[in-house]
Amino acid sequence: MKREAIFPTGGNPVYEANRYSAAIKSGDLLFASGHVGMRADGTPEPDFSKQVDLAFSNLQRTLAAAGCTLEDVIDVTTFHTDLESQFDTIMQVRDRYVPGPVYPNWTAVGVAFLSGFDFEMKVIARVPGGA
Repeated sequence: MKREAIFPTGGNPVYEANRYSAAIKSGDLLFASGHVGMRADGTPEPDFSKQVDLAFSNLQRTLAAAGCTLEDVIDVTTFHTDLESQFDTIMQVRDRYVPGPVYPNWTAVGVAFLSGFDFEMKVIARVPGGA
């Protein structure tokens, strides 16, 4: 099956500089790379709640470029530098973005380093009308 690289409108020089795609569409599936709370200049948002919010916003832009929304997400993997202390904040932001009550699968992974970020997420979504 042919792969198609997906980039959000307006792009981001980080993708080209680091040689990766924001997402890859293959058939009716979209595999979104790790999205972080990166400001337009490529730097991390220092406020944690705003960083998580910006990560969701950046992900939404990538999903939209593929014709998807957060309602199309079926699997989420998140990476956290300190999940225990960050959990309540993450859930407050998540609840503003993730529709329910049918929620996507979700796996949270604790990590030691995220290149200056404290939260990152990658997702798999089904592209409406697909293949």
